[in-house]
Amino acid sequence: MRQQVTKRWRMKELPDQEVVAALISDKCPTPLAILLAQRGITTPREAARFYRPGLDDLHDPFLMAGMQQAVERIERALGDGERIMVYGDYDVDGTTAVALVHSLLSRFTGELTFYIPDRYAEGYGISHQGIDHAKRDGVGLIIALDCGIKAIDKVRYAEELGIDMIICDHHRPGDELPPAVAVLDPKRNDCSYPFKELSGCGIGFKLVQGLAQRNGIPFVELEPLLDLVAVSTACDIVPVVGENRVLMHFGLKRLNTDPRPGIRVMLEVGNVKRRIGVTELVFIIGPRINAAGRIEHGRQAVEMLLAHDEAQAAQIGVRIDKNNATRQDLDKETTRQALEMIDRDASLGEAWSTVLYDPDWHKGVIGIVASRLIETHYRPTIVLTESNGKAAGSARSVKGFDVYEAISACSDLLEQFGGHTYAAGLTMPLENVDAFRTRFERIVRDTLEEHQRVPEEDVDVEVPLERLSPEFLRAVEHMAPFGPGNMRPVLLTRGVVETGQARIVGGDHLKLAICDPADRRRRFDAIAFRQGDKLDLVRSGHPFSLIYALEENEWNGRRTMQLNVKDIKVGTTDLLVNEARTGSMDLDRASVE
Repeated sequence: MRQQVTKRWRMKELPDQEVVAALISDKCPTPLAILLAQRGITTPREAARFYRPGLDDLHDPFLMAGMQQAVERIERALGDGERIMVYGDYDVDGTTAVALVHSLLSRFTGELTFYIPDRYAEGYGISHQGIDHAKRDGVGLIIALDCGIKAIDKVRYAEELGIDMIICDHHRPGDELPPAVAVLDPKRNDCSYPFKELSGCGIGFKLVQGLAQRNGIPFVELEPLLDLVAVSTACDIVPVVGENRVLMHFGLKRLNTDPRPGIRVMLEVGNVKRRIGVTELVFIIGPRINAAGRIEHGRQAVEMLLAHDEAQAAQIGVRIDKNNATRQDLDKETTRQALEMIDRDASLGEAWSTVLYDPDWHKGVIGIVASRLIETHYRPTIVLTESNGKAAGSARSVKGFDVYEAISACSDLLEQFGGHTYAAGLTMPLENVDAFRTRFERIVRDTLEEHQRVPEEDVDVEVPLERLSPEFLRAVEHMAPFGPGNMRPVLLTRGVVETGQARIVGGDHLKLAICDPADRRRRFDAIAFRQGDKLDLVRSGHPFSLIYALEENEWNGRRTMQLNVKDIKVGTTDLLVNEARTGSMDLDRASVE
């Protein structure tokens, strides 16, 4: 069993005690007030908005640069009976965006089609093949979702063929915007839209919101589309703050009351019988939607999401579930091969970055494999394979390091690249792989700081074991939905012991029960994913400390409190890098000592 990277623990700064005191009420006990204050919430009014997001908190879509032009061009197409193509990427964000926009436009016209590029034949983003298909199909307008912000040549090509384009993207623009009829991207330098972190599907929702406003469609008729926005927001790892928190809140509400047939089928094949939260979206729904594009074709995912009845959705869903099982096998085997490659090559083991290439790796899993490698070799990682005679890859990064900027510094070696701070995709000639590896390693060594080479877990608050209770758990759960910008609180408890039930489950997960050595009657169940290497540590009989997220576990209809363990360390002192400066918190009082 391979050992995980040693983590560094850091306690978050203590919030101002006056802010904490101002937040406390009968409905907001001290522990919750501390956690809220750490998230920048300073008044009861802000707390109320945090707990009860309202649809009136959504911004006017026409504040987004290009929205007026986009809506007017779509209305002209609808009025003229012009054929429209909804075009999107093959991942969760792209396919949900296509399903969302297609759903609304189908109310206005039958002259409508959608297109998802083949991951392997066409690659990411707008393709010449897709534009050619649109021309043959008589399309006059393409609405591109979750892609296109750098597709300058492709937009010009479409224009030459007499096809207009509207770009709806959330990735970083280059120095030049594509010459489309409209470009919707809050990250445009000239866009004053108040919220910059929408998913691609979120941008699509703002577009249909704009169309609805112009055509007198009440917002309540758009609410069935929010389930798709919630799925994309969770799976594309965008911050769950501001407008995203509102969209996620109401999207989850929809998913738990009236999920669309395609999502209901995925929950059934995933054996989900509990309340749907972000975890279910990220680990059950998202991988299955992605599996369609990874193993066969992303079009299947859109067809399933657009299905009007469960029988139709089930036919596609069963096939997609089989694709997901295949994806899991490929993921596991490719990760094994990649780790062996690092072990065999001393230069790879000593590097500050990981750049691996194998022409036989499946392109559909290289992004997942890059994330897996970071768990044991914590550094910026790029995994490449051969695709259509080119080296195509996925990049993943470590906390605080902008992998997109590092890749951008190698742009002369690349044919195409795009992405975010922590994840990117790239394509290059095969003969450039070695030069790219050398350049990327040099850039990482020049810019990655020493402290960034060790994974760090932020701890929200230290809580003695006896303070954990169903009431405390409920207080934490009320902070949902969780995600970047509002992560589930991480707690620290020192000096616990294992009760003798520790065992390995699911290959490399550690299942255990812990207690305070002074009170062995009160036990707490815990699960430490991919930490099977800690079994001997917890069985030693010596006190240990752990950091964890407190969660509700539902099994066979029974709900219990469970500790989702992030890391375990021997002993009780010198656990935090800022141990001497953290102070202490009295969870029974309104003060921070």
